[in-house]
Amino acid sequence: MRLDVLVPTLNRAPLVERAVRSVLRAQQPYGLVVHVTVICNRCTDDTVDRLAVLQQETPGRIAVIHERRRGKSRALNAGFAATTGDLVGMIDDDEEVDSQWLIRIAAAFTDRSLDFVGGPYVAVWNARSPKWVPEDYLAVIGDADGGPEPREYGPEFHPMLKGGNAVIRRSTLYRVGPYAEYLGPGTYSRLFSCEDEEMHWRLVKHGARGRYLPDLVVYHHVSPSRVTPEYFRRWCFWRGVSRGLMDRRHPLPVRYLAGVPRFLCGRALTSLVRLASTPASRRDPASRMADELRLWDLAGYWYGRHVYTLARFSPVQSRRKAPTPWPAPPPAEVVTTAGLEGVIGPDDDFLIPGKPAA
Repeated sequence: MRLDVLVPTLNRAPLVERAVRSVLRAQQPYGLVVHVTVICNRCTDDTVDRLAVLQQETPGRIAVIHERRRGKSRALNAGFAATTGDLVGMIDDDEEVDSQWLIRIAAAFTDRSLDFVGGPYVAVWNARSPKWVPEDYLAVIGDADGGPEPREYGPEFHPMLKGGNAVIRRSTLYRVGPYAEYLGPGTYSRLFSCEDEEMHWRLVKHGARGRYLPDLVVYHHVSPSRVTPEYFRRWCFWRGVSRGLMDRRHPLPVRYLAGVPRFLCGRALTSLVRLASTPASRRDPASRMADELRLWDLAGYWYGRHVYTLARFSPVQSRRKAPTPWPAPPPAEVVTTAGLEGVIGPDDDFLIPGKPAA
C-alpha cells in the first residue's frame, strides 16, 4: 500500500521543510510505502532550493510540483493528479506530524471498508495563549480536538474532516471529486476557507465511511501574527463569507431568516445584547471576544450569501459550477512478484448533515 502525502505551500520555506522532515522522521510501518509531494503554489522564496537538499538526502521520497493558479484547493487537486498512491494524505506546511502518524494510518486502513480518517490538531505556542482567546474559536489558530475516543464521522459526531490532518482513499476521491476551487485560501482572500467543510459534505453525501482517530496527531505551530484580535475578526468574517457561498450548494437542514440560518441570527442578537448591556470591565475578556466574533460570523455569512457573488473580484463562473469530476481511474492490472499474484490499482460548528451544535 502506498501513501502520498500532499503539502501545499506558498513562500514558507522554513515551515514546509520542517513539515516534510517530520513525515520522513515518523516511524514507517512495514508494508506502507510513503512518498511526499510538495505543491509550490507560485513560490518565489527559497522553497525549491531547500527541498532540493531534502531530495538529495532522501532519494526517491520527495517530489516537488508547481501549480501557478494560486489557491490551496487548486494546489491539492494538482497534487492528487500528479500522484498515484492508494491513499492520499494531506497536511499543512505549518505542521509537524506525530512520530506514530504513519503507523496509525497503516493500522486504520487494514479495514477495507474505511474510506477516510482524520485526527486532532495540537497547537504549539511560542508564547502563552492570551486571556482573550475564546475556547469556541481555537480553530482560528489551528487547535482542534474531537475528543479522546475514536468515532465514526456522521450525524452523531459534529467535528469534520480537516484538510491539515486527513487521509482519503484514492478510489473514494475519484468517486467524490476534487476540492472546490472557489473555496479555501487563494487569490482573492488568504482567509477564505471551508474547502475542507465542503469536501466533508460530499464525502458524507456519497456514503463514504470515515473515522476520527484521536491518536492520529499533528502539531500546528501558532504564528504570532495570528494571535491578534484583528486577525480573529478577519478570519471569522471570511469564514462566514465562505460558508455563505457554500450555502448555495449545500443548504443546512435548519430554518433560515433573510437567507441566513436562523440560529446564527439568534446567537448574534444574544451576543449584541450582552455587549451593549455589560461594561467591558465587568466581563471576562474571552467571553466578550466570543460575543464580538459571533457578530463577524453573521456579517460574513450574509455578505457571502447576498453580496459577494456580485463583487467584481468574485470568481462567479467557478462558483456556479459543480467541481469538475476526476478523470476515470486507470484500470487495475494483475502483476506477479516473487510468485505472488495480486491486483494493483488506484484505490467552529455546522459541518455535516443534521442539526448543528449550538
